[in-house]
Amino acid sequence: MQARTGRLVDLNADLGEEVTDDAALLEIVTSANVACGYHAGTADIMRAVCDGAAAGGVSVGAQVSYLDREGFGRRALDVDPSLLQEQVADQVGTLSRIAASSGTEVTYLKPHGALYHRVVDDEEQALAVLAGSGDLPVLGLPGGRVLALAEEAGRRTFHEGFPDRGYLPAGPDGIARLVPRSEEGAVLDDPDEIARHAVTLAGTVDSVCVHGDGPSAVAAARAVRAALDEAGFSVERFA
Repeated sequence: MQARTGRLVDLNADLGEEVTDDAALLEIVTSANVACGYHAGTADIMRAVCDGAAAGGVSVGAQVSYLDREGFGRRALDVDPSLLQEQVADQVGTLSRIAASSGTEVTYLKPHGALYHRVVDDEEQALAVLAGSGDLPVLGLPGGRVLALAEEAGRRTFHEGFPDRGYLPAGPDGIARLVPRSEEGAVLDDPDEIARHAVTLAGTVDSVCVHGDGPSAVAAARAVRAALDEAGFSVERFA
């Protein structure tokens, strides 16, 4: 699926990771990537986020990860595809049951951290993620294998941009990847700078993401929402 054209854009954030003000973010964003317990989160936290999302009309997405709470899901792990499929299915199933009890549902899938970046290039891992997630729409980095494979399978896909992250120049494959977190310029902290970047990205992607694990997450999300509104974008959930 091509990115939406015109002046529509979704605003998503990572919630349920036990490091930010989920309630405040739910008042700003239109989609919530909910940690499913493998890199962060608990059943009680998932339920609180789903309750808030249901009340506020915010879409719920399954933010699936490698089983890596110690590394917050950001360590590159080699997981057998059959096991990864089971782990993804477990995460989606857990969040789906909790969402249903909150009067809402899981409407899309977004890998987290190292898994997010792995499935941009690794077809075997991407297929495992897709096999474990039913027919959920997939949110990911433009040009990635996981989106291409999802489209081939007839699933809806959505392109995502990161206003609070630095980008590398597009490679030979045309994909503009994020600057690794270990390098200078990887993470932007100034809410005004993040907001300007969001306006630049909006219109080229379906959704812009404000990471929920930084100290300026809520301030950045507010700045992004205000900047998008001022620039004439209609901020609406994509799923």
